[in-house]
Amino acid sequence: MECCFRPFSIAFYSPCALLKSKRSNYSTGSRGSSSSRCWCSNDASPSREESAFSYKKFLQFALDETKCQTPLNPSPLQGHFNSLLAMDGKTELQMLSFEAPKVRLLRSLYIEGSDGMQVLDFAVFPTPEFDLPIFCANFFTAAGTNIVVLDLNPLNNAINQSSYKEKYYRHLLPLGLKYTQLLPWGGKITSESLRFFSPIVVWTKFPSSQDKCNILFSAFRDYYRAWLQLMDQATKEPDASQVVYNCEAQHRYLTWRAEKDPGYRLLRRLVGETLAEEIVRNFLFKGVNELGSKTFLDYFPEYRTENGGISEKRSMIGKSFESRPWNAEGEFIGNNIC
Repeated sequence: MECCFRPFSIAFYSPCALLKSKRSNYSTGSRGSSSSRCWCSNDASPSREESAFSYKKFLQFALDETKCQTPLNPSPLQGHFNSLLAMDGKTELQMLSFEAPKVRLLRSLYIEGSDGMQVLDFAVFPTPEFDLPIFCANFFTAAGTNIVVLDLNPLNNAINQSSYKEKYYRHLLPLGLKYTQLLPWGGKITSESLRFFSPIVVWTKFPSSQDKCNILFSAFRDYYRAWLQLMDQATKEPDASQVVYNCEAQHRYLTWRAEKDPGYRLLRRLVGETLAEEIVRNFLFKGVNELGSKTFLDYFPEYRTENGGISEKRSMIGKSFESRPWNAEGEFIGNNIC
């Protein structure tokens, strides 16, 4: 079946319906309470109505929580990237995008297949005028297995730049330690990929179970609230040269992800090469064509092949980490790991 973008037909995925929502899948209690606390911050367990695990409630939580912190408006991207039927005629790709005063792009891709496959790719990119990490949640479920990356991706090197690590991650180490113990390290990850992760990254794999899924939801809530707090505290950068630096750092990140993100292969299989590239470069990693002019090989020349192309290898160094390369104090110990 031919792929085509088409408008959403269900209220859950309408941006306006989401922003006006009066209910939530993750909270309970009276909405008539006179409490001044924002209702979307309740910590109640998932409702009985959602017995089957779904990443939809993650997205609903994030949008509701964001709305409590900042004005949130649909992005111009929403008019084009909304809903797409895969070539199998069964799998649907559903996309949402928003923007806010300190947020260049908040976007999500949710994929649900008839075989039980679920994917959530959710990210928040700050405007370059605010020096903030990138919120990143990549969740994949298929055949009873969950593969998870959850992080506040650093724009600067959190391994070598101690001042950057102190600024953004030192106070979050107890949070990271809590969830990296509950959701252990997921196995080998290349040293090239590692430079885009922070000391609190959750990288894990686990067989699907209600307990583990509840822990993952709890981690997502706590990490996202932590990012929103950083956003709330962030002040506009007065130094124009720092804004340029932030812009290039974000462009470098986007360039890496647009070329080497493992989800690219899944998109090609679902919608073909042309549409997959459009989604990756103009939606998921929007800004790769606008925030800078450097190419992938300008940033990562070690990937250049003999004919001047880009190597398809995930790693050129050839080093990967089977166990967690940070200790409990957030110190990188990867150089001591064979």
